[in-house]
Amino acid sequence: MALLKSNKVIHCLGNISPALGALSSRNSSWWSGVQMGPPDPILGVTEAFKRDTNPKKMNLGVGAYRDDQGKPFVLSCVRKAEALIAAKQLDKEYLPIGGLGEFTKACAQLALGDNSEVLKSGRSITVQTISGTGSLRIGGNYLARFHTGPHDVYLPKPSWGNHTPIFRDAGMQLKAYRYYDPSTCGFDFKGALDDISKIPEKSVIVLHACAHNPTGVDPRPEQWKEIADIVKKRNLLVFFDMAYQGFASGDIDRDAWAVRHFIETGHNIVLSQSFAKNMGLYGERVGGFTVVCNDAEEAKRVESQLKILIRPIYSNPPMNGARIAATILNTPDLRSLWLEEVHGMANRIIKMREQLVAGLKQQGSSHNWQHVIDQIGMFCFTGLKPDQVERLTKEFSVYMTKDGRISMAGVSSGNVGYLAEGIHAVTK
Repeated sequence: MALLKSNKVIHCLGNISPALGALSSRNSSWWSGVQMGPPDPILGVTEAFKRDTNPKKMNLGVGAYRDDQGKPFVLSCVRKAEALIAAKQLDKEYLPIGGLGEFTKACAQLALGDNSEVLKSGRSITVQTISGTGSLRIGGNYLARFHTGPHDVYLPKPSWGNHTPIFRDAGMQLKAYRYYDPSTCGFDFKGALDDISKIPEKSVIVLHACAHNPTGVDPRPEQWKEIADIVKKRNLLVFFDMAYQGFASGDIDRDAWAVRHFIETGHNIVLSQSFAKNMGLYGERVGGFTVVCNDAEEAKRVESQLKILIRPIYSNPPMNGARIAATILNTPDLRSLWLEEVHGMANRIIKMREQLVAGLKQQGSSHNWQHVIDQIGMFCFTGLKPDQVERLTKEFSVYMTKDGRISMAGVSSGNVGYLAEGIHAVTK
């Protein structure tokens, strides 16, 4: 009887509609409460650009270098380094948790300088990271776990969009200080000093070492000196983000000036570096995170804890990009070639700024566009308002983020005149 009853149950279950069975499975989904996230604003610009059929369309949203034909650019020094590496037929074993030794040493020397007292005394530690984003996140995690002051991170207003989620998701609290002045499209020096002077002691302040993203507005050396003084008086921990060394001005030492000045005046900084822009190693994800300490013994302790943080996240960093960067930095001929090429990339951007302003004047614009030339690096805050950006996209197929930020890398000698025509049309 038990067996018959069992068979009847099986027979009944067999008659259940497949649709009802699927519905039951869907209703019990683990992820039914997950909401659709907002689209990435820059990726949204790119998608709209792809759909546009206008042959003159321009994508000025993406922050990746392009040559004067608008094509992705691989540096000759990178190709040569790849050939040298391939010829050695190296293995693919795991790197140490802290990364490739010859890379981390060269990475720190590039930032701090060959004659750095910090490097000579061994009172810093540099670990290889997954580009600048990974460096910032490792830094954020380190601060959340070991910083003894307030867990408040003060960002310039505005700052790179990813800074906020990186530090927030690492467990830090986000605050801001004045930086950009929309009325001048320049640096709000007075506002920045005023806000920084009120930041609670031992808080963390993020500074862009050069080529501030997204504004392209950098303090002058004499302004950096005043900022360093007031930061020291407030006893703030400085977190430098240096994603554009060499790419900003074309001079690696000039672009690292602020970082080195802060260290020389007694600041024990933390530093993020990226080799995406200055070596064109975007997809290789090459970066470094450095902590400057009081002495070599403290640096050893910090290193041990950084490894403990890294291990459960990605265990150890990728090898290929670090080998490329290390080969370039440590091979005299390739290093010289790289310095020429990064200077060339920076100069092309500077030239496009000058040609855009000349084009606007030629169009008859009565506005002062000097800020386009004064700003530096890949990005330019044009000062365009959201409605003007909308018109520029709709009428000229020129795509950018709504805040008026353009990537100068998307401007070439072939389209700079068209861009000037469009900007003039929506601003006159």
